[in-house]
Amino acid sequence: MADAEKRWNGKVFFVGAGPGDPDLITVKGRRLLRRADRVVYAGSLVPRALLDQCKPEAEIHDSAPLTLEETHALLVEAAKRGRLVVRLHTGDPALYGAVQEQMRLLDRDGIDYEMVPGVSAAFAAAAHIRCQLTLPEVSQTVIFTRAAGRTPVPDRESLRSLAAHRATMAIYLSVSRMDAVVEDLCGSYPQETPVVVAYRVGWPDERFLRGTLADIAEKVREADIGRQAVILVGDVLDPGRHGTRSRLYDESFGHGFRPSSP
Repeated sequence: MADAEKRWNGKVFFVGAGPGDPDLITVKGRRLLRRADRVVYAGSLVPRALLDQCKPEAEIHDSAPLTLEETHALLVEAAKRGRLVVRLHTGDPALYGAVQEQMRLLDRDGIDYEMVPGVSAAFAAAAHIRCQLTLPEVSQTVIFTRAAGRTPVPDRESLRSLAAHRATMAIYLSVSRMDAVVEDLCGSYPQETPVVVAYRVGWPDERFLRGTLADIAEKVREADIGRQAVILVGDVLDPGRHGTRSRLYDESFGHGFRPSSP
């Protein structure tokens, strides 16, 4: 075992599993999963196929029915025995991952941990529809947000307020409130603004709905999509909208690796 891997023992790794396609986990995440002695995974969201990577003797626990304290106990008990522990989250743990509260408890109990990033659904969706979320002179900003629901959102971050920027938006955990989302966005975006609703990106039953603010809510109702979808909004989603050419590769734009041409 390499020295770096020896230092994994007695440590908890929060690993991003990606949105659904088992191949979208990072190389480091897969390596940790293969070596893990205990894996605590979000069973309602993480594909079971990823657990096929685990060694036969690994202890595997589904955290879906567990409380924070119960999940924490599983992490601590194994780490204190010098085991390599993987806490497997969907997407990227840093985005709506509820990891901060878990890390705070590990800090309290003196348990070492590390985060391993993953592919979030918005990026997997953009890749699928062959879209660049930032286009020169169209949008240079991407806002990741959610609508207020059972989990409140600060007033300053309401969809209606953020929509004023007319940037590209990736709206998570909100497809069940699609009518309200559209109402909030239409205060600033034109009704013809393109929208893509990406359902269960990377899973075998993934679906992508294309529309505009004028018709996307009806399309979502017809498709009976009420959860596990990310909503992308913005002019960059228009297949005919290419923006201006990037200056990075323009012959007139010199930089440290290439002189400009007259």
